[in-house]
Amino acid sequence: MGHNRKKLEVNGLLLIDKPLGFSSNQALSKIKWIFSAKKAGHTGTLDPLATGLLPICFGEATKFSSHLLNSEKTYVASIQLGWKSSTGDAEGQLTESKIILLSLKKLKNELNSFLGFSKQTPPMFSALKHKGQPLYKLAREGVEVERKEREINISELNLLGYEKNIIKIEVTCSKGTYIRALAEDIAKKLGMDGYLKDLKRTKIGNLSINDALSLEKVENLSSDKRKAYLMPIEILVDRYTKINLSESQVNSLKKGQPVMLSRKFKPEIYSLFTTGNVFLGLGEVDGGTLLKAVRLMATNIN
Repeated sequence: MGHNRKKLEVNGLLLIDKPLGFSSNQALSKIKWIFSAKKAGHTGTLDPLATGLLPICFGEATKFSSHLLNSEKTYVASIQLGWKSSTGDAEGQLTESKIILLSLKKLKNELNSFLGFSKQTPPMFSALKHKGQPLYKLAREGVEVERKEREINISELNLLGYEKNIIKIEVTCSKGTYIRALAEDIAKKLGMDGYLKDLKRTKIGNLSINDALSLEKVENLSSDKRKAYLMPIEILVDRYTKINLSESQVNSLKKGQPVMLSRKFKPEIYSLFTTGNVFLGLGEVDGGTLLKAVRLMATNIN
């Protein structure tokens, strides 16, 4: 049963509040099935132990989902002090260790020292690959390999609470930042062991958990109501400056021809719209006035 359902052309973006214990792919499969969508993908994987904002891209939106991956992300995280975890999070084997009592002042000062650009070593328990093998597979076999440090940027780090040896923080960071590694590093800076107890993602770029739906809610909505929650595809690329194009310019781009613009633009990527504000895709300006298509929407969906 269920396999013979007609697959539908669905286009747009749906924000999900991923529940605990679901992998990002499980959440995606469920949503794809509920919508009977032909094509869907998620952007910005969350571990099964993490909850929160997971954008699901349908149809044409999948073409533009990678542009969201470069956006800053915000998380609310709890760090359990006085314990060491074999994986850096609540899934690992836990060993109790010493506790040092902290004043709020010291805690805030140490947290502030993590702001800005720094180098971070990705954890062994991550999906990064070493010679084609995901690191977490090697880690499970007890193999440790050297990982390259990466530059990360933490633009905000707020203390939300500190009780019962658990620090609760809100952190806004660049892509590629591992909160699990950050949790361990913060504990180390405080002179203790610690691990990431729980993690919830609340923002990616301009997308917010406040607009996200739980899986149950999506399941219980009628199909019309469900569609009403789909967000327009251009939200994925709203960090690019917008250019409106005339009908003849639009036609040229669709034929694969570059377009001359009437004034100079910085050589970068732009989001392209018709004069009636219909989203067309992305283009790149070359030499100031020449616009070439980078990625366009399929013409038959408008």
